[in-house]
This record gives sequence, structure tokens and C-alpha cells, in this order.
Amino acid sequence: MQTAHTLKILGDETRLQIMLLLAAEEELCVCELVAALDQLQPKISRHIRLLKDAGLICDRRQGQWMFYRWSSDLPVWVSELLHNLRQHDLQLLQQGRANLAAMNSRPERCC
Repeated sequence: MQTAHTLKILGDETRLQIMLLLAAEEELCVCELVAALDQLQPKISRHIRLLKDAGLICDRRQGQWMFYRWSSDLPVWVSELLHNLRQHDLQLLQQGRANLAAMNSRPERCC
């Protein structure tokens, strides 16, 4: 994983918010990310694809739902960077977590 490419991927605010939400929630589906970030599904899906292609996230299918989480191959420096951002830039995460809390019907997880 090239450092400059990874930083470019994380340099987009939406993708950074997705990564921070995944750090906080461990696993989310597209509909949860759409609600959390208050953005259209095609836009969220495009950002997810870029994160997945960069090897930063992976997915798990459960019935009709596709859940996303950090990749187990995520480099330590990326994980540390995201955890530091999560602790020091709460504004990036606050609205998304509030939107998730207000979401009516979140998908059930079996694992």
C-alpha cells in the first residue's frame, strides 16, 4: 500500500468520515452510512468502492445486507492516524453518530 495513495484516499472528507464511523461502530452497511452522512446512496457507494479498492475496508454479506469494516490488512500507521483523528477531531464524527442514533431501523447483525 503506497503512502501517498492512501493519504490521497483519506484526504476526501466523506471517505475520512466513513473510516472514522467504521472505527467508532466497527461495522456499518451502506444504508447506515447514507443516514449517518446524509448523502445519496450512489455517492456513498462510490466512496466505499474507492476505500475497498485501496485495501482500507472489506465487506461481509449477511442476507440482503453488505456490511463494511476496516480491513484486517490495514497498516498500523493508518490505524493509528485514524484513531488519533477520532480522538482529536470529534466534530468530524459527532453529526454522523447522532444521525445513526436517530435512524429508525438499523439492520440486525448476527456476528
